[in-house]
Amino acid sequence: MTLHQIAFLTFITVALLVLGLYQLLTKDTWEIKRRMQKITARTFRQRMAQTNCGENQTSTWRQLLARWSVIFAKRGISQRMEAELIKADIPLRGEEFVVLVLLLGLVSSLFFLMLTLNATISLIVGICGLIIPCLILRMARQKRLAKFNAQIGDALVIMANSLRSGFSFLQAMDMVRKELPNPISREFGRAFQEMSLGTPTEEALQNMAQRVKSDDLDLVITAVLIQRQVGGNLAEVLDNIADTIRERVRIKGQIRSITAQGRISGMVIGFLPFALAALMLVISPQYIMTLFNSKIGLIMVASAIFSEVIGVVAIKKIVDIEV
Repeated sequence: MTLHQIAFLTFITVALLVLGLYQLLTKDTWEIKRRMQKITARTFRQRMAQTNCGENQTSTWRQLLARWSVIFAKRGISQRMEAELIKADIPLRGEEFVVLVLLLGLVSSLFFLMLTLNATISLIVGICGLIIPCLILRMARQKRLAKFNAQIGDALVIMANSLRSGFSFLQAMDMVRKELPNPISREFGRAFQEMSLGTPTEEALQNMAQRVKSDDLDLVITAVLIQRQVGGNLAEVLDNIADTIRERVRIKGQIRSITAQGRISGMVIGFLPFALAALMLVISPQYIMTLFNSKIGLIMVASAIFSEVIGVVAIKKIVDIEV
């Protein structure tokens, strides 16, 4: 790096540090000033402007994002991403998420290109910037699904007790919406609103199953739909399903604790080589670039990646036990 580049990066770092410290130190002062302006506003319009200041800033960002996302509005990848965002309960549209991912990859790649003047490192960082948001989205979806499955047993108990008390099925779903926390209360609330607006019960339940994609919920909805067609004691059916789901959750917890060592081994095997490669790129780029500048080195890298994939898949198959 030249002296001018070092000076430029140093200036940006110091400026951002000073700006961050200033914002941190004056945060309380600006909050007090904003509240005082809201209290001392003479007209209702001024008071509403003070109240909606943050909302207007957020809507401005969403408007800018919406303008750029028009390009991907009707793409298949946007529709798939939107389905994943719905499952993860993230308030973004599919095309907006695609634009954010592309911007993150581009900005991170350009930043590291300016910082290191190495096209290979900037390309790797840009690819990571494209992959990491998708991994975070997948982790958020799985976390929400696990939390939802852990709440189904309690929801079924509430619904069964409500039905025994003389409530209708719609009122029982409303009780779940009121008594339990998210995410199950939100999903039951959506289904409750759809049924209240005239959507058939079967269709509303199937829509909820499509949003959540939970095997336990599919079991519950299937039992409810069969009971609505052939009749029977729905409260007793829900109690039996609740017992089955609780037993499945208990067995899954035992399996997860038993296979914890195998899962950690898979994570170490998967991430350790990449972490070491990134560290070597930072510490001694000339040493590790030999792998990428020779034919034998490229063959070794390809073989290592292939072996990594086989190892991770094998460990995943071993520790992934269906219940």
